[in-house]
Amino acid sequence: MMNTPCRCHWVDLTKPDYVAYHDTEWGVPVYDDNKLFEFLTLEAAQAGLSWYTVLKKRDSYRAAFANFDPVKVAAFDDAKAAELLQNPGIIRNRLKVAAAINNAARFLEVQAEFGSFSNYQWRFVNGQPQLNSIASPADYRATSPESDAMSKDLKKRGFKFVGSTIIYAHMQACGMVNDHHNNCFRKTQVVAN
Repeated sequence: MMNTPCRCHWVDLTKPDYVAYHDTEWGVPVYDDNKLFEFLTLEAAQAGLSWYTVLKKRDSYRAAFANFDPVKVAAFDDAKAAELLQNPGIIRNRLKVAAAINNAARFLEVQAEFGSFSNYQWRFVNGQPQLNSIASPADYRATSPESDAMSKDLKKRGFKFVGSTIIYAHMQACGMVNDHHNNCFRKTQVVAN
């Protein structure tokens, strides 16, 4: 019998796609702007829902949102927004769809100012992933001073659905913080890479 590696407590081992997300993506530093736009869009879509709900719809989101190309999404008009609201493959929330389109335009403004969104985003952790000690579920946090600062700055720039909790989840997903449990096999793997 094979030993199952120790994983973060939140991973539902009965869901292979959730396990794969944890084992290959969550907490791995991301510097690619389109991938960062994808995570930002999906985290906003998650507001009030479980991450797994959004994860199951990710392929539909990729199709609906031009593979998360911010140039294309920023050009979506009212007709396209109305079409998206009829798409059962995504979360059909008018405010979240409008936010994704708005945020694409704001994303391009940040790219123009900083050379890339990655340059902008990683400034909030001084360019280095923060390694947090997670010994029990109680050690997970919902926000941090860094997510507060990034959220405040994004809001000032006109982004929507970028509260500190959403931004902290974004920071976890794209590796700005390593919040793998101390005993999780991925904690040291992510640090080593």
